[in-house]
Amino acid sequence: MSDRSLRGMRLGAQSMETEQGVEPAPRQEIEYLTEDGERMRVMFSAEADVPATWVSPTGKEGLRVDVDRPEAEPEKPVRTHWDMLLERRSTEDLEVILQDRLKLLKERRGEAA
Repeated sequence: MSDRSLRGMRLGAQSMETEQGVEPAPRQEIEYLTEDGERMRVMFSAEADVPATWVSPTGKEGLRVDVDRPEAEPEKPVRTHWDMLLERRSTEDLEVILQDRLKLLKERRGEAA
């Protein structure tokens, strides 16, 4: 009998609830303008933090119409492995470690120092 109760219904494809009385979440439409004059309208939640810039599907960056261009964040300088090593050890410590490793390497090769 339970086989008959689902006959003719596609599971997961249709909802039995109606949209009567359902209110959508409050939204706001923000307009962006690219340098070449292309306008984009993007919908955001009314509670969302709206970014000052938006990238269009064509890859162009647009600026919000009602705000000024934000200041660019200063980029962090790239740290190399050597910079990070010098943060942990002094040059004198590295010289001692180098001499120890060279001594071990020579001993393995049979070149006693």
